[in-house]
Amino acid sequence: MAETEQSGNQSSSRSILSRPAPAADYRFTYGSASPQFGDLRLPKGPGPFAVVVVIHGGCWRAEYDLEYMGHVCADLTAAGVATWNIEYRRLDQEGGGWPGTYLDVAGAIDHLRVLAREHPLDLKRVVVTGHSAGGHLTLWAAGRHRLPQNSSLSRPDPLPLAGAVPIAGLTDLSRAGTACDDQSPLMRGPQDALSETSPIEMLPLGLPVTIIQGEADEAVPPIQATTYVEAAVRAGDHPKLVLFHDADHFVVIDPHSNVWARVRSEILALAGKP
Repeated sequence: MAETEQSGNQSSSRSILSRPAPAADYRFTYGSASPQFGDLRLPKGPGPFAVVVVIHGGCWRAEYDLEYMGHVCADLTAAGVATWNIEYRRLDQEGGGWPGTYLDVAGAIDHLRVLAREHPLDLKRVVVTGHSAGGHLTLWAAGRHRLPQNSSLSRPDPLPLAGAVPIAGLTDLSRAGTACDDQSPLMRGPQDALSETSPIEMLPLGLPVTIIQGEADEAVPPIQATTYVEAAVRAGDHPKLVLFHDADHFVVIDPHSNVWARVRSEILALAGKP
């Protein structure tokens, strides 16, 4: 199902990359490498709270980090869900790429079980969302329960997810035409690993997915979203596609934009938060 919304004349919100985000409540490590940490934000009240795992983008490079997604996290937390904004090893860092980046994302999500021992988190309502390359990792995380046990990317007993919301995400690592073309081959792994790294090759997921995409996005063109949805439907999934007519790559993650309220509502819906 695809829905298209008029978003008005949106100027680029690339400034979100440089605006300081509100501080998180806690920072926790989930591994021993310096990028293996995450920022936890909790709403007011006793909980337990649904959790939104947030994965930043930046073509899997260290030039970009989790800071810019702190704006999204602060807004979602104010709306009543906990957020876990995760960092991970990127391509130009030791251990990044295949398989380290994938193992970090998996480890960070599974670490919620540890955090829930001392914080009021509802692990039955965990949704993952991410932007751009983080959208790729969002869909990968949603499909990792289907990895073969002997896969280099597999971890035992992955934490079940209630849904996934990739935002301007890369869905097909074999398709050119994105701002991340130079890096995509480094994320594919060995020749026979594309089925375990490229979301369009990992279908069906068997859980709710809502894809957010701006039709004016030049960094990750809409064809990444539309072809994924077509493939997912053929595989038996029932994804939802929300297209914003004039939105670019960054408007869709800017809480100051006039499309963000809709994006927020889609994330909260999968988290079971009215």
